[in-house]
Amino acid sequence: MTPTAPTAGTTPATLRPAPPRALNLSRTTATATRVLRQLGHDPRTIAMMILIPCVMLFLLRYVFDGSPRTFDNIGASLLGIFPLITMFLVTSIATLRERTSGTLERLLAMPLGKGDLIAGYALAFGALAIVQSSLATGLAVWALGLDVTGSPWLLLLVALLDALLGTALGLFVSAFAASEFQAVQFMPAVIFPQLLLCGLFTPRDKMHPVLEAISDALPMSYAVDGMNEVLRHTDMTAAFVRDALVVAGCALLVLALGAATLRRRTA
Repeated sequence: MTPTAPTAGTTPATLRPAPPRALNLSRTTATATRVLRQLGHDPRTIAMMILIPCVMLFLLRYVFDGSPRTFDNIGASLLGIFPLITMFLVTSIATLRERTSGTLERLLAMPLGKGDLIAGYALAFGALAIVQSSLATGLAVWALGLDVTGSPWLLLLVALLDALLGTALGLFVSAFAASEFQAVQFMPAVIFPQLLLCGLFTPRDKMHPVLEAISDALPMSYAVDGMNEVLRHTDMTAAFVRDALVVAGCALLVLALGAATLRRRTA
């Protein structure tokens, strides 16, 4: 029997693109477990992720030893910024290394979707972010005497959200880097503008109107605003809830973009 040619407007089944795989909990947790196991064999990376924010806060406290109010004013903001920067660097380099070594291509040839991979990475680095943020917050509040009006648990919440945002940004920019050096070069483009415009150095409403409008679109601005709300108010305010939701929403959005732009190999 002569095979029937496909009619116009139809595509043979073998040529149709595979539908996107739905996010699967078991595949995601397996990916997270693999990443954590690999990190367990790299103590220097773990030390960088967990200890560097604590070291930076310790140095900052004694840089302003003669002016403790200055540490109180900026310490809370930096408590959120340091984890974000650290997680951005480590995550972007680690993900790029997976792709350049061919590991990512082999993983995606298995029944593992891009969403599973990104979510697994986010889960693994998120677990480390909890440890990192807990240590940094505990050190700042109970050991270095950071004076906050609100609950230290709210500080911890924002610090954790900032670390997750840094993880998401690192996963996203790794898709556009061809080497670890290029991944590090994304830091001035992604992190430094947010650092300058987040309100750490001067209130955002005192900036040029154009820069103020840009700062309103940057997630780090809301992270700093959320920390300042805890610094000044005893209760959870509506502004704090808004800031925390914006940071969390930006992290989820960037993770989705990271899954959409993830490539199997480096061009």
